[in-house]
Amino acid sequence: MPFAAGNFVILATDKHDRWHLMKPKFVSISDEIIERIKSGELQPGDKVPSENDLIKNYKVSNTTARKSLLEIENQGWARRIKGKGTFVLNRTVGHHLIRTLGSINATRRGFHESLIAEGFEPHNVVLEKTVLDDGISSEIGGKHFIMDGPVLKIHQLRYADEEIIKDEIKYISLTLCPKINRMPTEISYFKVYENTYHLRIDEVKQTLSTEIVHPGSEVDNFELTAPTPMFILDSAVICPDSQVVEIERSFYRGDKYKFAISANPDYQNT
Repeated sequence: MPFAAGNFVILATDKHDRWHLMKPKFVSISDEIIERIKSGELQPGDKVPSENDLIKNYKVSNTTARKSLLEIENQGWARRIKGKGTFVLNRTVGHHLIRTLGSINATRRGFHESLIAEGFEPHNVVLEKTVLDDGISSEIGGKHFIMDGPVLKIHQLRYADEEIIKDEIKYISLTLCPKINRMPTEISYFKVYENTYHLRIDEVKQTLSTEIVHPGSEVDNFELTAPTPMFILDSAVICPDSQVVEIERSFYRGDKYKFAISANPDYQNT
């Protein structure tokens, strides 16, 4: 079937060509976003462009933008969470969870919220929630970080679809965050530091190491049946004047996780 294009006539020689020329705008947009997901530009748990973003960037109507997002969801690449947006689902082989070190946005989103965005059903089991009157310290990246007491200690197991995937211990300054011990443990603490206590986060120091954990060992809270590699993440959340608001040490199942690195070079004028 011929198509007029200015003074030229384009012949669609097969069904593929005809579909390409006749493809609705909302499909073109959804295909482009799906390619960004496949390429890894958009990771599981990332928010895809919003309806308003699509309207602005592609100069389309709200109906076309809405149909584009629905098409992405219908193809199983994302899911819409009411009031929050549309998020990339986890379709990695073996449903490996991908976590990004060095990303403030990933840290701000929080573990519980990230799992929901990726299409998992999260829940927590709190093993310990106590107030320590004395301070604690931790060595991260060759530097000691000290937190004066009182300190809230939270030790909890993190589940995704009924499977333990993270053993997490957090220490939080009750001097900087009074009464935070009254809040539920599935919250994004990073958001609470910023929004409730109005703390400015200067930096997050993180180190990643590995260890083989054996069934029945002192650190096995995963109900293991065989020796399993673990990622061990040590981190400190630091406010101005080197005040430490949080120290964390967590074990992540190595057969369930992949870690990515976000590099943010600090360019200075020379």
